[in-house]
Amino acid sequence: MHAAVTVTPARLPELLLGLATVRPVFIWGAPGIGKSSLVREFAESLGLECVSLLGTQLAPEDLIGVPQIRDGRSVFCPPEAIARDEPYCLFLDELNAATPDVQKAFYSLILDRRIGNYELPAGSIVIGAGNRATDNALARPIASALVNRLAHVHLEASPKDWLVWAAGNGIHPWVLDHLTDRPDHLWSKPKTEEPFSTPRSWHMLSDALHSFGPTLDEATLGVIAHGTLTPAHAVAFSGYVKIVRSRFGIEAVLKGDARWPHRPEDRDLLYYLAESFRGRLVKELPASKDHLSAAGQQTAFRAKSLLVQLAEISVEVAQSVISPDPDGNPVLPAWFLVEAARDMPRLVEARR
Repeated sequence: MHAAVTVTPARLPELLLGLATVRPVFIWGAPGIGKSSLVREFAESLGLECVSLLGTQLAPEDLIGVPQIRDGRSVFCPPEAIARDEPYCLFLDELNAATPDVQKAFYSLILDRRIGNYELPAGSIVIGAGNRATDNALARPIASALVNRLAHVHLEASPKDWLVWAAGNGIHPWVLDHLTDRPDHLWSKPKTEEPFSTPRSWHMLSDALHSFGPTLDEATLGVIAHGTLTPAHAVAFSGYVKIVRSRFGIEAVLKGDARWPHRPEDRDLLYYLAESFRGRLVKELPASKDHLSAAGQQTAFRAKSLLVQLAEISVEVAQSVISPDPDGNPVLPAWFLVEAARDMPRLVEARR
């Protein structure tokens, strides 16, 4: 389903308070951004037990129940998980991944708040959630009859919201500090059969870091980072940890107190420093050379010198500093790129 308007996790409880208390709601969002935990926290805030039903693990009879004979007539008995006496939050997770028959079985529960003769207790709320087909997740089309029975909310990942939550929930300091510097690494678009970064995967990485403790070696760190994150993010995080442990940062390189790491085993650190170098140039170099201050001139001169040194180690890494964004738009000022091309033609050749 197309997301015309999205909301952040911080805004979701307010919306659910106004919507879910009067109508059933469906929360759309990419895998791993916290849909399930947000629903459970919302239910808890209302003093309601959250009962989760996973659409991919249900058959129609799991909802409708099994028949019993009473006074010569068959009566369907809804399952104990649903048929409760006290109000609760019924959470239909992965609803759009359920088979069409299961989705149909939800119709009366969602619209009429009942199954057979059983009716949800007054004060109960019904919330569904699911991934989008564009996220390479298991998702089936939802029939228009079901779509029209739900109010739809599209959730997006928010680095700011997640970092606030993480600070109070025991997330490893390395993860917190890294994502504070690189909030764009919190989430990435999923690819087929490849780990990808999400709030959930960063949480998993944090748990692993706590589990291994301070004796975690570089090889093991590489395994768990690449096993939970997008490959590029795993390299960047591994490089960051190496900086933390060695106190080797971009400031030392910029000041001339340290050189670019050149050992093959430090390639992840080299990529991380080059990315930090690129970010520093974006921040400090003006769009027009006419606005270049004396300090800016020194920065530009030093930057070109460092690019030359970096290219001697790896043209590919040096090229990543001056490369355009994914849409092909220049990131660094045009005047600096012209001067870099003039002084280092092999970087330009590498871009072709």
